[in-house]
Amino acid sequence: MQEIDSSNDQHRRSAAEIVATRVTSDLRLNAAAPASEWHNATPVTFCSDWQGMHSDMERQTSVSVLWSLEMLYVRFVCRYRELHMFKDAEPNGRRNRLWERDVAEVFLQPDRSQLSCYKEFEIAPNGLWLDLDVAFGVVRDLNSNLNRSVSVNAQKRRWAAELAIPMPCLTSKFDPSLVWFVNFFRVEGIAEPRAYHAWQPTHAPTPNFHVPSAFGSLRFV
Repeated sequence: MQEIDSSNDQHRRSAAEIVATRVTSDLRLNAAAPASEWHNATPVTFCSDWQGMHSDMERQTSVSVLWSLEMLYVRFVCRYRELHMFKDAEPNGRRNRLWERDVAEVFLQPDRSQLSCYKEFEIAPNGLWLDLDVAFGVVRDLNSNLNRSVSVNAQKRRWAAELAIPMPCLTSKFDPSLVWFVNFFRVEGIAEPRAYHAWQPTHAPTPNFHVPSAFGSLRFV
């Protein structure tokens, strides 16, 4: 599934948009009991697969974004059917190939002039995480120093995650007047056929999230 699209089609644009709302102080991460600032965010939701088909409300995902000059905050709320997670990871919780189990993902592209360059962040229901720098088809560790919080509500079959991503790992000079590009994804399952869900469909013939020309817009207010 980790297939990279090297398309240079910079004319394709998505009308879909998510708005990030500013916070003026450090946000307390608590996925089980979110900070009051999240009430000011406007979430987007999705439950269709990477081709925009086969909606599944039992795997619906809601995403909200907040920002400060120092940090980008992303909150996922994920309905699930079953949970499948790795139990092994590096001491800090980082786990390579995390996408082979259940994850929520955000792909961020601050600079649209380089269509094939973006950052990838993944979080699992048990708090394992992965951050990657994708550039011109090459994937490297990002070393973002992100913080995270996760929570699972087995009774409601819902898990939540909050990420705090330092701005310097995303852009050398943050300008909130600029529009970024973004996509959000979910993977659930341990063996094919797995569930591959996307906010903005990539329309790839097989499951592939690495299609930056399909990203939606991220606007800062």
